Amino acid sequence: MKQFLILFIFLFNAVFAVTPPSDKARGMFLTLGVGPKTPVGAFSNSSMIGSGVNAELDYTDNEYLPLFVFGKIEFLHFPGSQEFYQSSEYSHFSTNILPLTVGGRYYFYPMLENVVILLPFLEASAHFAIFQKLHQFKLSTNLPSYLEDNIKFGFSVGGGISMFLMEMYASYTYFKSNQYIGLDFRFRLPMSITI
Repeated sequence: MKQFLILFIFLFNAVFAVTPPSDKARGMFLTLGVGPKTPVGAFSNSSMIGSGVNAELDYTDNEYLPLFVFGKIEFLHFPGSQEFYQSSEYSHFSTNILPLTVGGRYYFYPMLENVVILLPFLEASAHFAIFQKLHQFKLSTNLPSYLEDNIKFGFSVGGGISMFLMEMYASYTYFKSNQYIGLDFRFRLPMSITI
């Protein structure tokens, strides 16, 4: 892991500045991601496939950490499902989630090195999230529409394949009554690199 981290940071540094390599590597990266989210469990009874966008700051220092640590902000939207509307008094239902996340990511040795370097990785994170649900009812029910705000804590685990600048990541996220499986496509940009 240490050798490949040094190699990646050296390659990034070679693009932006010429500095001789050493056995220490530090870097900060901005990562942007987008992808579909599929509700599971009780959440899937009322919601259909949603979407999410996220921005993340990654940091690593191989002298102290064998992994990347990150902080992330994300916006997720889950519309209500047609089956839910047909079997309930709702005319519209949707869930917006704004998770604030901290976590870690560990890269394994490359699976492929000939043409392009493909690194498998595992990731785990903890979430603090703001939930907003819109409840809108059919006119015939005479029920008032309302917004429901809530705060939840959760976690996610997952893994993927990385070319370091680009990644594909699959994950399972748990919030009480709101679990989902996600697939993210991410693009990483170096911000600050020291080797």
